[in-house]
Amino acid sequence: MTERNMTKALEEAKRVVGMIEAETLTDAEKKAIHDDSIKNFNENVNPGWLEYRKSVSTDAAFVEWEDEGDVFRDLNNTEFIDCLGGFGIFACGHGNPEIRKTVQAQLNRYALHSQELVDPLRGYLANLLGMITPGDLQYCFFCNGGAEAVEMALKLARLATGGRWYISTTGAFHGKSMGAISMGGKAAYREDYIPMIQQVQHVKYGDADAARTAVENLITVGEKVAAIIVEPIQGEAGVIIPPEGYLKALREICDEHGICLIFDEIQTGLGRTGTMWRCDYEGVTPDIMTYGKASSGGLVPITGIIARPWTYEKSGVGTGVEGKMFDNPWILGSPTFGGNPLACSAFISTIRYMLENDIPGQSKAKGDYYLEGLKKLQEKYPTVLTAFRGAGMLICMEFPEAEVGYNVTKELFAQHVMTAGTLVNAKTVRIEPPITQAYETIDKVLAALDVALAKTKEAFNL
Repeated sequence: MTERNMTKALEEAKRVVGMIEAETLTDAEKKAIHDDSIKNFNENVNPGWLEYRKSVSTDAAFVEWEDEGDVFRDLNNTEFIDCLGGFGIFACGHGNPEIRKTVQAQLNRYALHSQELVDPLRGYLANLLGMITPGDLQYCFFCNGGAEAVEMALKLARLATGGRWYISTTGAFHGKSMGAISMGGKAAYREDYIPMIQQVQHVKYGDADAARTAVENLITVGEKVAAIIVEPIQGEAGVIIPPEGYLKALREICDEHGICLIFDEIQTGLGRTGTMWRCDYEGVTPDIMTYGKASSGGLVPITGIIARPWTYEKSGVGTGVEGKMFDNPWILGSPTFGGNPLACSAFISTIRYMLENDIPGQSKAKGDYYLEGLKKLQEKYPTVLTAFRGAGMLICMEFPEAEVGYNVTKELFAQHVMTAGTLVNAKTVRIEPPITQAYETIDKVLAALDVALAKTKEAFNL
């Protein structure tokens, strides 16, 4: 346990700030950062984190220090091709200079808001989101992490409908806060917290009839459903793409019974799957939609929800319709840092960059290029790479068992290509790089994967 010592803490803070602000580091400083990082993680962060990670760095010397474009570097300037993308954060690349310029300008003006005066960037951002989202989605609420956005969506659905039950899906991932994890469909994340929110039914993903049955059964016994919550493509479950028409069928069920349809687009939205939002693929507008990850521009975290007007009108959250008096405009929540000016500037600049550079179009074209390369590799190594699938730059590879997939990722890491498994194992391994990744880099990744598959085939005698 660290001894409480303010004088020592000041000395340590000065030392660390000095290293952060330094243009270059000495070899001694690099070694100190490495050794400190291992010690601090073991003693002050989480003792198990260094042993259990989704990355395959078995060499503790790899301490992340810089990033740029489609790569990141360690303390010793070792460069890694990023095919993990921070689980979707770096859609516009690492340290995008255009987005960074906007953020830096806002940082030089003011970074956080007073909480009382009107902060203009939140309004500008909400207006822009209304322009680039489908249908009549209009009202925004900004927060800091994906799970927090899901919590806001769940709360708004209850307020808008008066319902108390939620329909979610097996295999779902919506975050790890109490409400979000209650919606999750993976036992490993839920079982240690049971009982949690009780009024949740999980149905098979991709099966609209199962969702309909669950809703109608609840109504039959006198219960009221608040929402169906679903990922348009299940990301953490292994890039599970539902059958054509699934989202439209869920929309019909919700319309018939007056309940909210929530699309969790935190990972699939903002160009990742080849359209600006995955729900655009089927032309479906949800009642509430979450967004995140790529909204940060790879620089400043920001997430949130956008909702159709009826949800606010029915809930009494914000429009004054039907003569409602809003004594509590903060009923959804009031996060201190939610929608702060620095984060909003990053998101606004990200939207501009995505539209100027057709990030969704790039994602579709480059994703197809990856899939064509994976098809050739599967034909070459059918006993190792048993399946692959994807939409845009959200792709996964499937292997006979987790240990095989882990070995492939380890062999890729040895060639300085970073990727990782989904959920809690590596039976499926994601490819989720910056959408700005160059075709030349994609060719390098596919060549490295060829080597990794060959070595894995030999190692496991497949």
